[in-house]
Amino acid sequence: MAAVHSIALDGLAGRPVEVEVDIASGLSATVVVGLADTTVSEARNRVRSAVVNSGTSWPDTRVTISLAPSSLPKSGSHYDLAMGLGVFAAKAVVPADLLAKSVFLGELALDGRLRAVRGVLPATLAASEAGFERVFVPESNVAEAALVPAVDVVGVRSLRQVVAMLRGEEEPDDPPVPPLNEGADSGWTALGPSDLDLADVVGQEDASLATLIAASGGHHLLLTGPPGVGKTMLAQRLPALLPDLDPQDSLEVSALHSLAGVLPSDLPMLVRPPFLEPHHTASAVAVVGGGSRIVRPGAMSLAHHGVLFLDEAPEFAINVLEALRQPLESGQVVVSRAMQTATFPARFQLVLATNPCPCGHSGSVMQRCECSAPMRRRYADRLSGPIRDRIDIHRTLVEPSRRDVAEGLESRPSMTDLVARVAGARARQRARLAGTPWRVNASVPGVELRKAWPAHEAGTRLLERQVRGHKITPRSADRVLRLAWSVADLCERDRPTIDDVQTALDLRRGSPIGGDVVRLLEAG
Repeated sequence: MAAVHSIALDGLAGRPVEVEVDIASGLSATVVVGLADTTVSEARNRVRSAVVNSGTSWPDTRVTISLAPSSLPKSGSHYDLAMGLGVFAAKAVVPADLLAKSVFLGELALDGRLRAVRGVLPATLAASEAGFERVFVPESNVAEAALVPAVDVVGVRSLRQVVAMLRGEEEPDDPPVPPLNEGADSGWTALGPSDLDLADVVGQEDASLATLIAASGGHHLLLTGPPGVGKTMLAQRLPALLPDLDPQDSLEVSALHSLAGVLPSDLPMLVRPPFLEPHHTASAVAVVGGGSRIVRPGAMSLAHHGVLFLDEAPEFAINVLEALRQPLESGQVVVSRAMQTATFPARFQLVLATNPCPCGHSGSVMQRCECSAPMRRRYADRLSGPIRDRIDIHRTLVEPSRRDVAEGLESRPSMTDLVARVAGARARQRARLAGTPWRVNASVPGVELRKAWPAHEAGTRLLERQVRGHKITPRSADRVLRLAWSVADLCERDRPTIDDVQTALDLRRGSPIGGDVVRLLEAG
């Protein structure tokens, strides 16, 4: 009998799995036990052919492959390499003692070549945390596995190459392993361009300023307006305003994309905030996460520490829109299936873009709206009250006049200047929130915000009057205070003033923005 180690993934968490192979007397049969799904059970046929084509015969007796612990569900094809090596070790072809401190990941082809697999980065992290010294992975997965420190990563092309390494023999010259490419038909865009300029959106000074404030504090944004006024352009330029991910966030985002099988092989470490733009026909599994066999992260989780943009938001399925509620509050997605429950991080910035009515021309001065009042109301109700309440900034865009376009072209700061202002505001937040679990204003709980970081007295009284007058709810008051802090950070003030609170109220209600904050879009 021999034992080889691999990793089982449960969401982003990984647990070591001991793959035991026992060759015993009896009728010729191969049995896989240990709560394995269909993908793992089918591996015995792949592994048998790979072993036979890699230099040794398959035993003519009973072969039992056990994946322990047996209570842990096993899914995926990455156990193939460990199973194949287990057979070699059980036949004493490779030294069993060399396998003790190593983890083996990879899918075997019938000829013994090693195919790339999903989730190598989180699996390598789990192996390092469990104390393993070496991880054998397919050659095209080496770049992502090498991001994990304190573990020796070995890239291999075939089963026979691994056997030759362990036996100290000359390694065969096998063909390269092709990279994994599962993201082509996923239905969403994983990464947006980073060279877009906010100055491209002319005649929408109010909405541009709201986008700048949203970027500075990590706030959610709802953009309403007729087609062609710049809603999509604003959403696509929001990621370019955000600072680079710090190393820990970058590793977490890269692990999520690795788990989904969409991590670029030539860019294993994602340093820019991701931008996800699922189509409105995307299913709940594609947006939220899940799957019938293997639970995979959806667009919500892949947008972690980045931006999730839902264009034509009312056209999304109701269950997809309502599934936003929990992640917007908790910052994570919990996907439950009969045999598995997986938790994925999902702390993203949400941007919703919607037309004012089904035809899109309500309020337009150029096109005539043909929708009745009940039609417009039903269309607006597709975004429920609880969803709207969780969005900090509401903006209504109108078609710009010729004068607005001309003025917008004249006095816009450069994108470099705007990015620097957002970075400065983020730095002020990090310094203020040092020693706490939060890093941006939008994630600070309301009770902590009121207790430790209230606005100036006049601003606090303004909020209290709004609540007592039933103009806003207590939860909305907390969101207004978070927005006021983002305005204050952009304006480099130590505490939000009454003007900052009023600006935050305007942002929350969809009213035109006033005050000295409008100077932020003046050319410096």
